[in-house]
Order: sequence, then structure tokens, then C-alpha cells
Amino acid sequence: MPSADKALPGRAEAIPSPDLHHITGNRIKPPFPEGMDCAVFGMGCFWGAERKFWQTPGVWATAVGYGAGFTPNPTYQEVCTGLTGHNELVLAVFDTSSATYGDMLKVFWENHDPTQGMRQGNDVGTQYRSGIYVNSPQQRSLAEVSLKEFQAALSAAGHGKITTEIKDFVDETAGGPFFYAEEAHQQYLAKNPHGYCGLGGTGVTCPVGVTA
Repeated sequence: MPSADKALPGRAEAIPSPDLHHITGNRIKPPFPEGMDCAVFGMGCFWGAERKFWQTPGVWATAVGYGAGFTPNPTYQEVCTGLTGHNELVLAVFDTSSATYGDMLKVFWENHDPTQGMRQGNDVGTQYRSGIYVNSPQQRSLAEVSLKEFQAALSAAGHGKITTEIKDFVDETAGGPFFYAEEAHQQYLAKNPHGYCGLGGTGVTCPVGVTA
């Protein structure tokens, strides 16, 4: 990871990105309708991660972007250098009347390998690290409990130690530091059905959907 003083400078203006979801037509940027909450995760290449969430019942909108680093308003090319400190992130906006944060955590844990450090499969670099970025004390508590429970399940199946980072993230409904990626990356696998997706889980079931 680069230090803040060695990170790329970025820019003051946001890079162009769409306001609406390519599939549903729903907004992918605040403000969101009443009753929505947001979950933000890093789990490898954001193309495949986003598809996992838009296919999840109760998810109203999804988007991909960059965060948990230093460079303001980075481009995809800048993030790929490893000199921004950012992770490739997926934002899931979900309807709390039909889905829970526990449901989002279950999708997160079961659809990537959280033991690989700064990589996910063949994708290697700081931008592919596993991360949970919480917007409330309740989300942090659930995330920490889920990590403990999934670690027990992974260990029982012979897997190693989880390397997932859990960090506070400004609530995206308040316009927090989720830097939206360029239009080409938003809902990429819907626009390119045969596009690359290196996302893969461990095959271990996460109990968080029940316990949360």
C-alpha cells in the first residue's frame, strides 16, 4: 500500500459516470428512496462482484467504484497502478423491507476467497483486497460477528486465515467517499455477457444469513 504522501494526486472534479442503472433504470447515486440502506464491499474484480449483488433479491441498485485509499476522484488506469491506495468496490443499495445487511454479508463471504490478501485468484494488486466498509456501528458489529463465524467455518473446512479489512466508511446516502467508476465499468457484465470474471468462492457456506 502506498502512503498518503506518495499516492497519486488525483483531481478535484468527479470523473463522468452515469446516474442510472443499466439494467433496472434505478438511481445508482444518492438520493435513494426511503427505506434503502447501502452496503459497500471489496472482493476482487468489481465486474463480477457487482453482478452477484444485482442478482440478489431485495437489492434495488448496484454500482462499482473506488475507495478506501487516498487519491481523490481516481481513474481506472490510476487505480490499476497501485499508487492510489484504493480498492475496487461494489455498492449495493438494498430495500430494508425485503433484505438485510446480513443477506449482503452472506453474498460477500460466499462469493470470493477472503484469505488471499492483496489478490483474488489471478487478479493481483492492492485494488483486489477483501474489505467490508461499514456506515454505522450496527453494520460494524454485524461485520465483525460474521467474520468470526465465517472464519470458524473456513477453518473447519481446512482454509487459512481471513485477511478481510473492516473499515468505517461514510454513509453513501450522505454522498460519502465512494468514487464512482467510469460508465464502461458500471454493470459491465450485463453490457458484455461474455466478459472476464475471475470471481470465485471457497465453497464454504456462511452462517451469517441466519444468525444476523
